[in-house]
Amino acid sequence: MTAARLDVDALLADPAIRIVVCCGSGGVGKTTTAAALGLRAAEVHGRRTVVLTIDPARRLAQSMGLTELDNTPRQVKGIDAGASGGELHAMMLDMKRTFDEVVEQHTTPKRAAEIFANPFYQAMSSTFAGTQEYMAMEKLGQLRSGDQWDLIVVDTPPSRSALDFLDAPARLSRFLDGRMLRMLLAPARAGGKSMFSLVTASFGLFSRVVQKILGAQLLTDLSGFVAALDSMFGGFRQRADQTYRILQDPQTAFLLVAAPEKDAIREAAYFAERLVTERMPLSGLVLNRMHQTEPAGLSAEESEAAADRLATAGDQPVTADALRIHAALLRQSEREIRVAAGFTEAFPQVPTTAVAAQPADVHDVDGLRTIGALLA
Repeated sequence: MTAARLDVDALLADPAIRIVVCCGSGGVGKTTTAAALGLRAAEVHGRRTVVLTIDPARRLAQSMGLTELDNTPRQVKGIDAGASGGELHAMMLDMKRTFDEVVEQHTTPKRAAEIFANPFYQAMSSTFAGTQEYMAMEKLGQLRSGDQWDLIVVDTPPSRSALDFLDAPARLSRFLDGRMLRMLLAPARAGGKSMFSLVTASFGLFSRVVQKILGAQLLTDLSGFVAALDSMFGGFRQRADQTYRILQDPQTAFLLVAAPEKDAIREAAYFAERLVTERMPLSGLVLNRMHQTEPAGLSAEESEAAADRLATAGDQPVTADALRIHAALLRQSEREIRVAAGFTEAFPQVPTTAVAAQPADVHDVDGLRTIGALLA
């Protein structure tokens, strides 16, 4: 069964679609695809669009002619919006800055200063596993709640598993609501005295065990962090739940991005299963870097046989080389189609579009415009 063709223009033009999430394994062209979709939405469909990337490689800034991207949307100049009135903005997630903003918005200035000065917070907001993905969800929630944008295009984090983007908020919420942290918080709630002298014998035994594992200073920092953040615990979980519901809403469209490689297709299939399980709207698959060749009807075997005949005759060596190149490209194209079929046969209901492999990396707006046209 052949998968239906993904109508990218219909998706981008639909005013009911407010968020497009590009996801897939690393190195398959998610950032370029997200930027090309944003550009086409602005130029062709007149939508006020922001592209949020979590990719620290800064390729998005370079391709859009921006010297840098940060936590604030920057308008991309020089796009050809014409009479459509569209705008394109881009931003790159600053994980720590976003965490700081969350703290500033949901606690008092005095408490925020205490949190910022805490060594455990400083480490967690910069390097803690899952914080990047959680803050990507926080930033998405902020962008959507402001209702400033017609369309938000999200380039999901470059991680070992694309599922981290969906899993991280729940993991961080469980950590912040975890039993051990609640036990560490108990002494602070009981009056703020030393956690080692205030509590019962059973908690004293617990604290001594944890102290051996973590060290006294880290445990003190952690306790102070938990106490300072106490009023925000419910907010973390509540906002994560709200954003998760937004991702399940029909206003969101997930686009899987994959290259015609076994690992990438396997990851895309795994992600599709997860999206179906979580009742999230999977709108299509983008197959990047597909190879095609002309003329049609000339098989690889015929090309190789013709090249051999020319070589035997000692005639037209350039033509013989061209025939061999054609045969190699045709075999590569056939191999890529077989690999991609691993997804399309498992999910025939998911519309698909293919983007031909380009002779060079995309590095400017013209290149993004070309990719957008190929997507559509």
